Amino acid sequence: MTDRYAIIGNPVAHSKSPEIHAAFARETRQDLSYERMLAPLDNFRQTVNAWCSSGAAGANITLPFKLEAFEFATERTARAHRGGAVNTLKFDSGKIIGDNTDGVGLCRDIVDNLGFAIAGKRVLLLGAGGAAHGVAGALLDEGPALLAITNRTLRKAEAIVEHLVGNDTAHNFRVLSLAALPASRFDLIINATSASLSDSLPLVPASSFAEGCLAYDMMYGMAQTPFLMLAANSGARTADGLGMLVEQAAESFMLWRGVRPSTAPVLTMLRQAQAGGL
Repeated sequence: MTDRYAIIGNPVAHSKSPEIHAAFARETRQDLSYERMLAPLDNFRQTVNAWCSSGAAGANITLPFKLEAFEFATERTARAHRGGAVNTLKFDSGKIIGDNTDGVGLCRDIVDNLGFAIAGKRVLLLGAGGAAHGVAGALLDEGPALLAITNRTLRKAEAIVEHLVGNDTAHNFRVLSLAALPASRFDLIINATSASLSDSLPLVPASSFAEGCLAYDMMYGMAQTPFLMLAANSGARTADGLGMLVEQAAESFMLWRGVRPSTAPVLTMLRQAQAGGL
């Protein structure tokens, strides 16, 4: 019987995950289906419960439900615990296993696909929601000179730092207020907010982009986001989150199916479709 998976979020119509997993399934000859599922903002748990009860095999979780998915899981991997957020659920003999593949997906895209070494760089992470929770630990593992995190509500950013490094003031993970951004320069700035979904600009000044900076928006789409346009106008190199999406999907696929698909052909396919306006 065909195993069923879905991407659950709100919004979710824009998601490329069904195309990605269909390509992975063809390559690895896996019998599965994958669909988009819109969950009401106030009813995530019921949506996932119904999907699980229907005999589905698993799900990916996207904005804004990654923190809720962490609570929903009955078992969690080490990376899920570290991030405090879940983007992948595996339904296995009554267990609901939660994992987070966002961090490894982001770092593989930046380091391997884009050829940008994070080690020794000054990094700014914008946002403190489930997306930021999921990638902060993996970014620290890359050995940046500094990882700074900022958010409109600073307490949320502080909670991520406390979760990962506690009160270790010698650590290179810091909370930075929005007011302090104009005086700071960064080699890598990652937008982990949902601002781009509403065509809005996160609160980052043009002065924060250092010479040779890479600006990375975890959102993806056909047009440049306001964040990426600001970065480009400030002289920064820009990248959207399509590569991260493909890389984290491959890690989810590995968790579900026990086989790792190739990512380069799928990313090329999606970039070509993006360039063609498809």
